[in-house]
Amino acid sequence: MHPAWSIIFFTSASGLGLGLAAWVVLGLIDLGSVVHLLIVSVFTFGLIGTGLLSSTLHLGHPERAWRALSQWRSSWLSREGVLAVLVLSLLTAWFGWSYLEGDVPFWIGLPLVFLIAVTVYATSMIYASLKTVACWHHPLTPACYLMFAASGGLLASIWLLALADQTLNSRIYHLTYCLLILTWLVKGFWWRNLDKKLPESTLESATGLGSFGKVRPLMPPHTSENYLQTEMGFVVARRHALKLRVLSIFSGGFIPLVLFISFPTSAVFLGLALSFHFAGVFVERWLFFAEAKHVVSLYYGEAH
Repeated sequence: MHPAWSIIFFTSASGLGLGLAAWVVLGLIDLGSVVHLLIVSVFTFGLIGTGLLSSTLHLGHPERAWRALSQWRSSWLSREGVLAVLVLSLLTAWFGWSYLEGDVPFWIGLPLVFLIAVTVYATSMIYASLKTVACWHHPLTPACYLMFAASGGLLASIWLLALADQTLNSRIYHLTYCLLILTWLVKGFWWRNLDKKLPESTLESATGLGSFGKVRPLMPPHTSENYLQTEMGFVVARRHALKLRVLSIFSGGFIPLVLFISFPTSAVFLGLALSFHFAGVFVERWLFFAEAKHVVSLYYGEAH
């Protein structure tokens, strides 16, 4: 599939913002100070908002994006949009309560955390629900989205804690180590599934002529490249894909882990760790689209 930069930024930034929002609602950051509350709320809404806005840039008519919300009964894209609006509204109310009344009761925050997780899940299901893209149609796809949101959000929370000179429970440090490692392990299993997965469709099965031997097209269906070939038949060389996988793991996992272990209370180095993590997730998300093959590519004689 052709990687759209706006969608890559959307899934990376909004996932990070929603993950951060969940940890904030769970009470990881003390919002007793008005300054802390302002910084955390602006950063959280900034990530989610810019991510959602960027998702409209690939549309022919971005001003009509609101119409997609009406198809929530059948479309995961529409459900994700409805849930995002609901989460942003409730999150605004949650921050407002924190500003006016102080600490929000934990039992009120739990349903909001659940809605945040469901929103990230809905984003992943936009792709995981597509049977025509075999590597996306797998249970590990939503697992990866949820894990990246949780680990990235936790890193962002710890950076904000360092900015506010707030102490952190040692158990949170251990959770961060484990969550970062587990996130990239899950992604590794996703890549392994992609590499080992046998094609479910072939030219032989598509034409029903497999009993006669190997099938190949006699003539190309078009004399020049068309939209389907550009958008659905994007090809990334295997050697380049492997290099980018290593780069994403190194930038998104290894460097943040080293910086976090070496400088657990430094706002500067924790900010660098978060930046490297975001860059690694950005590369991972580019590969998520670039390595995916739509079944329509069979029509053009490409191996699927």
